[in-house]
Amino acid sequence: MKNPLLSVVIPAFNEEENICNTAAVVQEKMAAAQIPYELIFVSDGSRDATFDKVAELAKADARIRGLEFSRNFGKEAAIFAGLEAAKGGCAVVMDCDLQHPPRTIVEMYRLWEQGYEIVEGVKNSRGSESALRKWFAKGFYKILSALTGFDMENASDFKLLDSRVVRVLLDMPERKTFFRALSFWVGFKTAQVRYDVAKRAFGKTKWSFFGLFRYAVSNIISFSTKPLAAVNYIGGISVFAGLILGIQTLVRWANGKAVEGFTTVILLLLLLGGAILVGLGIIGTYLSAIYQETKGRPRYIVRQDTDKLQENDQ
Repeated sequence: MKNPLLSVVIPAFNEEENICNTAAVVQEKMAAAQIPYELIFVSDGSRDATFDKVAELAKADARIRGLEFSRNFGKEAAIFAGLEAAKGGCAVVMDCDLQHPPRTIVEMYRLWEQGYEIVEGVKNSRGSESALRKWFAKGFYKILSALTGFDMENASDFKLLDSRVVRVLLDMPERKTFFRALSFWVGFKTAQVRYDVAKRAFGKTKWSFFGLFRYAVSNIISFSTKPLAAVNYIGGISVFAGLILGIQTLVRWANGKAVEGFTTVILLLLLLGGAILVGLGIIGTYLSAIYQETKGRPRYIVRQDTDKLQENDQ
C-alpha cells in the first residue's frame, strides 16, 4: 500500500516576505483536498530572516520542517536536500514565490494516485517575465532539447516524483546535477500537467540575467557532452575557411594580382586563433566540471534543522 503522505519541497533564498503566505496557501489547498502533507523549506544560505520565519512556523506545526545551508549552494542543492529529507510516498518541488500555483499540486497528486510516478509541470506561459528573459529561456530550452534528445520546451522544476524516483535521483553519485532534466532521463511512468505561471506573491526575483546565464551553461555542461563534439566542427570550419583563403591567395598570386599578404595573414590568424580559443574554452569548462566532481565534496552543508532545534529545546 502506498504511503499517502505528500512532501512539498520548497527551496528559498532571501524569501522572508513569502514564507508565511506560501505555507498558509499550500496548507489551505492541501486541507481542502484532504491530502496528508509535510512542508520542507530549504533556506539556501539566505541572508535575511527566511530560516527564522520557517523555524517559527515549525514550532507551531509539526508538519513544517526547515533546513538552513551554511552558505548559498544553489537551487539544485536545495532541491536535493529537500528530497533527502522527504518522508512522503511522493514529493513535489515548487518555488517559494507561488509562481507555481499550489492548486496544481492537487491535480498532480491525483495523477500519482492513478499510478503515475512522475508528473511534470509544463508552462502554458511564462507570466510577466520581460521579453529578453522569455527570449533567452526559449533559446536555452531549444538548445537543451537538441543536446539531450528530450523535449524540454516549457519544462520547469515544478514536478511531483514518486518516492521510488526520489531514491533513484538521490543514489546518483554526481555532484553537479540538473534536476529539471534528470526527471526526463530517469524515465518511469510520466504524465504532464499544464499551468500558467502566476504573478510573484511578494518581493522580486533573486535571479539576475548573468546568474541565469551561468546556471544555463552549468546545466548544459553537467548534462550533455555534445558541446565537446562541437569543438571538432569548429576546427573543421576554421580549417575549411583557411583553405579557401589560402587557395584564393595562391590564385591571385598566380595571376599576378596578389594583394599585400598582411591582410590575408591577419584573417587566417583571427580565424584559426578564434577557433582554437573557443575549443579550449569548451574543453576547459568540462575539465573544471570534472575537477569539481573528483573532489567528492558534499552537494551542500546543513547548518540548522528545525527538527534538531526542537529536540534540543526539549
